[in-house]
Amino acid sequence: MADEITVISKYFPNLTARQQAQFAQLLPLYEEWNAQINVISRKDMESFYVHHVLHSLAIAKAAPFDDGTVVLDVGTGGGFPGIPLAIMFPNCTFHLVDSIGKKIKVVNGVAEALGLENVTAEQARVELLPHTYDVVVTRAVAPLSQLKQWLRGRLDPKTAKSVRGLLALKGGDLAEEMSAAKMTARIIPIQSFFNEDYFETKSVIWIKGL
Repeated sequence: MADEITVISKYFPNLTARQQAQFAQLLPLYEEWNAQINVISRKDMESFYVHHVLHSLAIAKAAPFDDGTVVLDVGTGGGFPGIPLAIMFPNCTFHLVDSIGKKIKVVNGVAEALGLENVTAEQARVELLPHTYDVVVTRAVAPLSQLKQWLRGRLDPKTAKSVRGLLALKGGDLAEEMSAAKMTARIIPIQSFFNEDYFETKSVIWIKGL
């Protein structure tokens, strides 16, 4: 397997030594967890840093968070995009939520091993959460119309953060999905940041109000 960790420093050259070490730990940690609880396909593990870590970090390129931003990751699965973003923004707070308990077990194990004190993970339904957030992130969890219903009341209307709203990692032709959701969004092609072929049809969708 190629040493793909270098793709992270290629696009993020100003990482601290701690961040570099945390990103380097991700692959062995997920290999260990994946042997117990399958959260990433074997095929994807061969391109782990591009398909999962760098893909998650497209949000960091599109909309870098202010310190103190409170972020909800909806349908985090094994911890994407929340875990890579928590490494990138250690002064922000991340709440990673999924309805499947075994996936949250993986997230908690990875976060603990990395020493990510800015991460909490919970098995929960997002529409029942009692808190509000500055930002919601998600990766290919549900159509935008469904996310709009789930996230009603989850965004803090009084936030003063420069980055606020929903940041969703999506692929393919989004016109029909946007129309069905009746949303106004900024569509940011990921290839405007990263030149890997994998991102050719992938975008960051930024919706500031739901």
